[in-house]
Amino acid sequence: MNAVPSAVLADVQASADARNVRINRVGVKGLKALLRIRQADGGEQPTVARLDMSVGLPGHVKGTHMSRFVEIIEAGPPPLDVPALLALLQRMLARLDADRGEITAAFTYFIRKRAPVSGAESGLDHEITLRACHDPVRGPSVTLQVCVPVTSLCPCSKEISAYGAHNQRSHVTIEAELGAPMAIEELVRIAEEEASCEVYGVLKRPDEKFVTERAYENPKFAEDLVRDIAMRLNAEDRIVRYRLTAENFESIHNHSAFAEIEHDARGTQSTGR
Repeated sequence: MNAVPSAVLADVQASADARNVRINRVGVKGLKALLRIRQADGGEQPTVARLDMSVGLPGHVKGTHMSRFVEIIEAGPPPLDVPALLALLQRMLARLDADRGEITAAFTYFIRKRAPVSGAESGLDHEITLRACHDPVRGPSVTLQVCVPVTSLCPCSKEISAYGAHNQRSHVTIEAELGAPMAIEELVRIAEEEASCEVYGVLKRPDEKFVTERAYENPKFAEDLVRDIAMRLNAEDRIVRYRLTAENFESIHNHSAFAEIEHDARGTQSTGR
């Protein structure tokens, strides 16, 4: 069968649509791609990212060109950080001839850490989401979300027990809309420093003794976690808005405890559920 040049094939997507109903978002979801992520030290690390890419579609146009989203990624974007994602978004808008759009990249990111006593080095994984948006009214915006594993030790348990206290691994999730670039490592470090103790990939016996005693000396409820972290975020002028959640995977219950704070520097603070 002879191939037909694409120039002579009908472009149905670009045809007119008489219904004239605007679509807020249309695009591809769950596109997996091998990308490089820019590290705070200037280095790069590869990761497999899950991408959602969309644009707004005018009411008079029948459809968008779905293949162009994939082509943009296949062209090989530079190592992603906040400025690079915003540049990729502008490239997508130009390619799709759109005035509004959104790119979300979710991926696993490893941070190298040294154990507190032995110095044993290991990587600790974090689930990261980078999202860039643009619309004609607000212009561009970017959101960085980090999920940070930490240790929390219950103050009540410590107070009422003759010895010991129950503790658990917790997830601190910070979703921050940025007014200026901020590295993944910076947000992660804020959460770690305000926890009962941070967690590590590798611990030797002296390290285990250290983190156990560190958590015992620094007990925190989920409420303490979010309040202490919120104070740090409120002092950070690069953050425009945030939603902060601490979830404790309780060691003495078959349910989690959580606390949440939302804050917008342009308005008022509201607490979570």
